[in-house]
Amino acid sequence: MKRVLSIQDISCVGKCSLTVALPILSAAGLETAILPTAVLSTHTAFKEFTFRDLTDDIDGIADHWKREKLVFDGIATGYLGSFRQIEQVERIFSLFDHEGMLKFVDPAMGDWGKLYPGFTPDFARRMGELCGKADIIVPNLTEAAFMLGEEYRENGTEREIRDLLKRLCALGCPVSVLTGVSFEKGRYGVAAYDSRKDEFITYFSEHLPHTFHGTGDVFASACFAALMDGQSLAKSLEIAVEFTMESMRRTLAQKEYNWYGVDFEAAIPKFLKLLGKI
Repeated sequence: MKRVLSIQDISCVGKCSLTVALPILSAAGLETAILPTAVLSTHTAFKEFTFRDLTDDIDGIADHWKREKLVFDGIATGYLGSFRQIEQVERIFSLFDHEGMLKFVDPAMGDWGKLYPGFTPDFARRMGELCGKADIIVPNLTEAAFMLGEEYRENGTEREIRDLLKRLCALGCPVSVLTGVSFEKGRYGVAAYDSRKDEFITYFSEHLPHTFHGTGDVFASACFAALMDGQSLAKSLEIAVEFTMESMRRTLAQKEYNWYGVDFEAAIPKFLKLLGKI
């Protein structure tokens, strides 16, 4: 069984970050270690949430794992809350690096043309440096624009998206993926560029006129899981998009659904079928 590590915060209620990543990765048959960067009572869309920063614990945990000679087949990162945490992730990448280990970065720091509260353009550029040390990155259009220091566009033509993907790979990562891309009305999905093969890949599904907190985490977790399962990049993107869409459909099918996240749990059988496990 492959062992992977997920590094990001844990919101105890809210269906995002580690409360999404852990069950999805485990369902895919991956032994999943977690390294929480912070503990929140709920995600930040709730009011008056509590927050505990775990930055001071990260290095000690990593050093203990190294002394125990633990080996990770893949490391994925999500929301990182500070410059120091980016430095710590870079150290972990180096500490546990070995041939064949997959480094997967979701630079979760903004959406809809704005950075999340507390983040700055300088932080975004620093996140771009971390992305340069990854094997695959999965930013949305907002995150891509800020990392590259460019003007945000809500969307772009296919040629513009291809150029943007190439500029993301120029940060240093072999594979870049852009989420939230659309080339035609009613179709929504992802575009990717594999610089090793000079290959562009797209996958689109139906566009649902709803937004939910945490869908980016669902997509990233499913994509990382599929890649670690040995699926191709194209198939991994397809699986991740369809699983995310199924999670949204199952949520919207309920008359009174929770506003704070998607019911990805109910879509896990679909996820396993897409992976070919059932």
